[in-house]
Amino acid sequence: MTDTRADRTKLRFRGWGGVAGMAAACAVTAAVTLLPLSHSGESQLSGQGTGTATPVKADTCTTPEASLRPSAADGPNIAAIRDRGKLVVGVDQNSYRWGYRNPASGALEGFDIDLAHAIAEDILGSRDAVIFRAIPTNQRIPALNNGTVDIVVRTMTINCARIKQVAFSTAYFQAGQQVLASKGSAITGFDESLKGKRVCSAEGSTAYEALEKNSFGAVFKDPHDEQPTDEDVLTVPNQLDCLVRLQEGLVDAVVTDNALAAGQAAQDPAVELKGGKPFTTEYYGVATKLGKDDVVRRVNRVLDNYRRGPWTDAYNKWLAADLPGIAGPPAPKYRG
Repeated sequence: MTDTRADRTKLRFRGWGGVAGMAAACAVTAAVTLLPLSHSGESQLSGQGTGTATPVKADTCTTPEASLRPSAADGPNIAAIRDRGKLVVGVDQNSYRWGYRNPASGALEGFDIDLAHAIAEDILGSRDAVIFRAIPTNQRIPALNNGTVDIVVRTMTINCARIKQVAFSTAYFQAGQQVLASKGSAITGFDESLKGKRVCSAEGSTAYEALEKNSFGAVFKDPHDEQPTDEDVLTVPNQLDCLVRLQEGLVDAVVTDNALAAGQAAQDPAVELKGGKPFTTEYYGVATKLGKDDVVRRVNRVLDNYRRGPWTDAYNKWLAADLPGIAGPPAPKYRG
């Protein structure tokens, strides 16, 4: 019998749990374009409002995670969300424990999903007053800037380059880049052991940026990256696609946030985090379009309350088993 690639993939997935299998299946078929998940809606939001923020210059950036001070005031963008009656949130549906679709209930669940519900409740008075839209890693910033979503809550790292493109809340989680590889692999971490190895990362991710700075001789770019004939093997639209490539034997390792990699290692006992600890320090923030100062301040108000209890409840529910030892959320930093 001919051993097709589909047959091999099916064998590699055999024995996975229901949630993990669903996540892998979603990763294989994830679209590059935005997908409405919970409700239908226009790709351009009506009544988006305006703002007055000035983009932060990356060349003078030293503390990108510093954000605007919290406020409960209703500015024009908050008013537009209230008029619509729904908060439109860009999320992931493929990241186990962060944002994934429960195969039993069909509902989106995870740490980021809980936070999105909390923001909707604060602005609109109901946790369910939210429209979720699944967006690939490489479409998070475009989705904000073209008005497809109000905010993005999707394990999005705050850094100096991104604060020129979108506005961020204060940090709600600290993570770092790490290498994921098969347990029997000779790869030891983000080091010389990557030389000549095929390494996968998501397009537009901080993992890809790290590889661009120093790949240790790894092969991490497809021959036709960012072209119509892009192979999408080494650089992929969605981060979980990398796990699928690793399971198929198309790559030797994955570079990604340790927070995401820990969930993937929980999904597949044949892989593990390499290197002992992350080689970067990164902070996740809630992102919105530049100029929407009232949204940033309102989200920061929500996060102030969230850090006082709900954050720990969400961490214990979703992350503690796979990412233990985190005492609490990062302290907020403000500018001005």
